[in-house]
Amino acid sequence: MDKANYVPVYVMLPLGVVNADNVFENPEDLRRQLKQLRAAEVDGVMVDVWWGIIEAGGPKQYDWKAYKSLFQMIKEEGLKLQAIMSFHQCGGNVGDVVNIPLPKWVLDIGSSDPDIFYTNRAGVYDPEYLSLGVDNKPLFGGRTALELYSDYMKSFRENMSEFLEGTITDIEVGLGPCGEMRYPSYPQNQGWVFPGIGEFQCYDKYMKADFKDAATKAGHPEWDLPDDAGQYNDTPDQTKFFGENGTYLSEKGKCFLAWYSNKLIEHADQILDLANQTFLGCKLKLAAKVSGMHWWYKSASHAAELTAGYYNLNDRDGYRPIAKMLSRHYAILNFTCVEMRDSEQSADAYSGPEELVQQVFSGAWREDIEVGCENALNRYDANAYNEILKNSRPNGVNPNGTPKLRITAMTYLRLGPDLLKTDNFDLFKIFVKKIHAGLDYLPDPSKYFKPITPLKRSKPKMSMNTILEATKVSPPFPFDAETDMPVN
Repeated sequence: MDKANYVPVYVMLPLGVVNADNVFENPEDLRRQLKQLRAAEVDGVMVDVWWGIIEAGGPKQYDWKAYKSLFQMIKEEGLKLQAIMSFHQCGGNVGDVVNIPLPKWVLDIGSSDPDIFYTNRAGVYDPEYLSLGVDNKPLFGGRTALELYSDYMKSFRENMSEFLEGTITDIEVGLGPCGEMRYPSYPQNQGWVFPGIGEFQCYDKYMKADFKDAATKAGHPEWDLPDDAGQYNDTPDQTKFFGENGTYLSEKGKCFLAWYSNKLIEHADQILDLANQTFLGCKLKLAAKVSGMHWWYKSASHAAELTAGYYNLNDRDGYRPIAKMLSRHYAILNFTCVEMRDSEQSADAYSGPEELVQQVFSGAWREDIEVGCENALNRYDANAYNEILKNSRPNGVNPNGTPKLRITAMTYLRLGPDLLKTDNFDLFKIFVKKIHAGLDYLPDPSKYFKPITPLKRSKPKMSMNTILEATKVSPPFPFDAETDMPVN
């Protein structure tokens, strides 16, 4: 088998491996588990590096000691590392088993100016991530939100330099809630339940003012933010905005949705540009995570995607423009929900995870960027593994060379007692062998895919008009119905 078929697999470490008090808990237990992963020929691990832990002591008071110990252990056990710059809160969303808020001094600023946080139409603030409306506003002791993120990443580079040559392969830059490039449109801690359409999150005073400017420039100063888009757990047809011939199809609706989604792209572009400057010359790749909003994908309005900031319709590609922006930074698009099949979803959710993955991957590959992926939910069964394997090499292996289509890496959610149960771990080890295309562990990425080279400076900034050329719909690349290397 040609080594170009080998897809590396990483495993996410527990969310609280470094706890909220900045203590590396149970290192002996973790070392034993890392040894099990390495023996199973896992290539590496992914770790959240929490802003709320590192800069907890006050502005620019960074404490990396616990993470240094953790990274050193990962290095000693011969594993690669994907490090997430986690600028979001942990707690209040699917799978959050620990609570790690944003730094207290940031929350204190929010107590007197809650508009620094994303806000829904009812005026409920969400303190899990700073609103992109304050990206360039010096509200944090004279620093802007972008400067907070930039200073954090610079401190990471200075303090973790020994791991930036050979251990860390990716820096995934947090761009929103759950580290994902999206708005916090479906917060469980505000009562959202699947498959609710979610709510737009742009009613803080900074975003309101920005939209008023955009509407005025469009010749409609009288336009306001939507007041007909329903509530978290509505269905599209319960709202005027997303219903049949809804507001989303009107000029006013299109103006709003273009502004809402473009702001998200600009937010990501600015932070990734700062990340590129920070890690320039390091042998690693930048990555950004896009959420797999698969529910209501098969409805006309794609309501759940629209509230999250993905302006994706049957006649408008909302994901390829993101890929085009990422191409400027040589960044990997990391996508979720690759373990899900349409047949597993309830019909009333109009869910289409298989078509969604196919669309997003195809758009990224057309923009000539690399694709990584994650499973969205904890799964230990053959059906989930086989779906991941299919999406990892959508047209199967090529014994004589590089497969026609392949991802860069797969990150598996998540290390814990359930994964390490004998039956589960035995099947997981088979999965690792299959995603490696039956090959033995290969420690050197240059032997099986695009080598990791010193990070180059981002290309010149693209105009939004250039980015939006990618909204034109193209048919997705064909994907096989099943993997040619099933675990069973």
